[in-house]
Amino acid sequence: MTIKVYKVNGDGVTSVVRPEAEVVPLEQPEETHRFPACECPGCPEPAQ
Repeated sequence: MTIKVYKVNGDGVTSVVRPEAEVVPLEQPEETHRFPACECPGCPEPAQ
């Protein structure tokens, strides 16, 4: 898997912050790396 970090300015122009690099994905992300459960009223129940 590869990752590249870039930013987009207000005019839509992109610039590379960090060049493409090989990364190894985690089998199970740490709890601190996860998004919080959805709290919008349209969701029937929070995602786990």
